[in-house]
Amino acid sequence: MHPHLDGTGFGWIEIDGQRYEHDVLIRLSGAIKKRKKKLSKEVYGTSHIVSLQEAKHVYEDGAEVLVLGSGQHGCVELSDEAAEYFARHGCRVRLHPTPDALAVWNAAPRASIGLVHVTC
Repeated sequence: MHPHLDGTGFGWIEIDGQRYEHDVLIRLSGAIKKRKKKLSKEVYGTSHIVSLQEAKHVYEDGAEVLVLGSGQHGCVELSDEAAEYFARHGCRVRLHPTPDALAVWNAAPRASIGLVHVTC
């Protein structure tokens, strides 16, 4: 199942009619999980840089695309190590401010995973 991202605003995202007021991880199965920001925060002191540890948690075998919603104002970025990790696994990263990432996700192939930051 490929969930539909319906809308977003500062501090929230709506997916298939359900509102989430935290960052989300969307699995290949379509399951929606709370983002484990601490994996990046422990390394960089912020969740605005995705660490290698978080990248390893996010990636799933078979994922061809990661749609990364970088926040309402586009503050989130990948660390060099995380970018290299996704590249080594053949997973293209589509990084866009969260409002733009919704359309990218909704048009993405089924073999996609998502990571969406809902603030900043």
